[in-house]
Amino acid sequence: MTHTLKIAALCGSLREASLNRAMLNAAADLAPDGMEVTVHRLNDTPAFNEEFEAEGWPAPVKTLRDAIEAADGVIFGTPEYNFSVPGVLKNAIDWLSRPAGKAPLFRKPCAIMGASQGAFGTIRAQMHLREICHYNAMPTLAKPEILIMKAGDKFKDGALTDEMTRGLIKDAMTNLAAMIHTEKGDAQ
Repeated sequence: MTHTLKIAALCGSLREASLNRAMLNAAADLAPDGMEVTVHRLNDTPAFNEEFEAEGWPAPVKTLRDAIEAADGVIFGTPEYNFSVPGVLKNAIDWLSRPAGKAPLFRKPCAIMGASQGAFGTIRAQMHLREICHYNAMPTLAKPEILIMKAGDKFKDGALTDEMTRGLIKDAMTNLAAMIHTEKGDAQ
């Protein structure tokens, strides 16, 4: 019996009509057989505070940490704010990267995706996010890069309609599954 890969997808946008959440939902729909993707919203994640950490994880943080711990891999869906990662996503990563070397994100395989109305499709945010993943020793999917530019033209009523982008995301999901199996030493 083959193990179903569990993927936790973290959305760096809090908006109800987020294109990044729609992108992550598309990734879930385009995942290969044997992969289950759960999209997590970060709306209730409190600001990181080391004092809270010492007292015990706040309930929303504990729930998120448990989900990441149980996951075989992570997908980060990031918009780009001020040429970088949105604060809400960085904040969640701060909670998930403690304690250093033993945290839920440590060595967890991941993929990075982003959707933006702009012409550069979150490239700067993704570069910063790759540095953060490197700090956490996270194997990070290199190709294909999912940099959805002018995203408003590629979604309709909350669904990704652009076939080329859907194909790239499908390829990324297949490659993520292969990377996770390789990292785990699974025979395919």
